[in-house]
Amino acid sequence: MSALLFQPITIRNVEFKNRIAMSPMCMHSATSDGHTTDFHLVHYGARALGGTGLIMLETASVLPNGPIGPGDIGIWDDSHIKSLSRVVDVVHRFGAKIGAQLGHAGRQLGIDLPSIAPSAIPFTADSRVPHEMSIAEIKEVVEAFRLATQRALKAGFDIIEIHCAHGYLLNEFLSPLANKRTDMYGGNHENRYRIVREVIDAVRSEWQGPLFLRISSTDYVEGGNTPEDFLIYGKWMKEQSIDLIDCSSGGIAMISVNTYPNYQVPASELLRKNLDILTGAVGLIETGRQAEEILQNGRADMIFVGREMLKDPFWARTAADDLKTAIPVPAQYTRYGSAWQRTLPKLAAAPLDQTVEK
Repeated sequence: MSALLFQPITIRNVEFKNRIAMSPMCMHSATSDGHTTDFHLVHYGARALGGTGLIMLETASVLPNGPIGPGDIGIWDDSHIKSLSRVVDVVHRFGAKIGAQLGHAGRQLGIDLPSIAPSAIPFTADSRVPHEMSIAEIKEVVEAFRLATQRALKAGFDIIEIHCAHGYLLNEFLSPLANKRTDMYGGNHENRYRIVREVIDAVRSEWQGPLFLRISSTDYVEGGNTPEDFLIYGKWMKEQSIDLIDCSSGGIAMISVNTYPNYQVPASELLRKNLDILTGAVGLIETGRQAEEILQNGRADMIFVGREMLKDPFWARTAADDLKTAIPVPAQYTRYGSAWQRTLPKLAAAPLDQTVEK
């Protein structure tokens, strides 16, 4: 039997060929109005060709005032559907599934527009003070997530992930460090979660496929959220039919975090074992053996790989070598020896995503 890392997993009738996901990472390479470019076709297509089971695109902003930085992709307008669908088609052609991460930067808006947040608290002492959102503006954001979901569906994505991490808007509402509201969207856990509940319901009203949600499992600051708080939030997420919680951390405060291999895995394990929900592990997972240990010991169900996959588009193949597991690789990248000349015409005419066993 092959390593668990390379066994398929099915979520809501969508089968992923292995447990490896490319973690969403901002590339800041879109056009000024949020459209994907040829860079995205090559960047994401290469990781699909490299054997990754799930390609997560960088955050797609649901509103024009929501990009994390210049050159971020958008999904706030119907015109974005065409360029996003080009990326979807390339990833599908090379045998991977693809996910759209929907989000809003909130007070960490990285472009020259007024920023919004649950409370008028700047990210740092040097940051601009965001506008405290009215109830009407909260409803506009929720509606924007619904419309963005429609566009993701039309573009052909296989999964949607709601970005509720890294100090961005939804994470700001969840964290008592950034949310000092005294109305129905602030105060206790239930109120701080309210906008997340409304966003999940809005997305689910349009989307029947796999729905993931990325969290910051800890704020790393006294008085902020801890993994135990997400036992509360996670229970509600499961009740709302979130299929997988993608467990990252930090971002609500500008602090130094002590990172080390698998440093975020305990949060994934905690939620998985206590809530009986699928989880994704992320954070300095560098080798196939690391990933396999996490899966074999029931600490997560999928492995999200970030920086290592930027360095190595064929990280899946590298992990397979580490685990001494044979996986399919593109036919063009194999050695045919004496048979090469006989098969050359056939290979030249073959589709680019043809694969053979290594």
